[in-house]
Amino acid sequence: MATNTEHPSWTRPVLYILCFIAAAAALRRIVALLMVSASARAGQLADLDATFAARKGLTLAHIIPALALVLLLPVWFSARMRSNPPAHRRLTWALFALGFVVGITAIPLVANPVGGATELSAILVFDSLFLFSFARAFQLFLKHNPHYREWMLRAIAVLLGIATTRPVMGVFFATARLTHLEPHQFFGIAFWIGFGTTYLAGEWYLRRHPLPAQRGDALQ
Repeated sequence: MATNTEHPSWTRPVLYILCFIAAAAALRRIVALLMVSASARAGQLADLDATFAARKGLTLAHIIPALALVLLLPVWFSARMRSNPPAHRRLTWALFALGFVVGITAIPLVANPVGGATELSAILVFDSLFLFSFARAFQLFLKHNPHYREWMLRAIAVLLGIATTRPVMGVFFATARLTHLEPHQFFGIAFWIGFGTTYLAGEWYLRRHPLPAQRGDALQ
């Protein structure tokens, strides 16, 4: 099957939406951790807030770099930034630094996951994919190989899985009265659905719209 090298117009809005959802989720968690009154909720959400509050420092060390990363991604993809190679390269260095912090701090967070073994398996699989893709991108970036962007896109697809996971969790929370499922029962499922969806979508995108061999532009 022939592949299409033209990047469809819907890619940029989808990127913005996913970055917005991820940023909103990170901000909500930061507020809940730093402002006790903001997390004074009843039921399942209160239990979740208490769980994350028990490892406040580590959670913040993971979430704050993740927030910075998703806020910078639209800038990194922008045509204006790509037209300024020195600035784009400096921003890429910043993304690598933030990405490795996000990936590494996710590892100790797997201890006592809310969703049990199912969530643990999802975190280990997708965090491994994220770190591997980022490491491969970094290796190519140091060699000035434009194909580093392909691996960056793979890592970004995994990262934005946290945004896709949020609506899935919302459905589980909204239907909890009918299903009687609690967070520890559906968190792992939501992680697999959310991260798996964006990862597979990223792979489909790269196969359907491969980056030009002469340059590493994407999402134009």
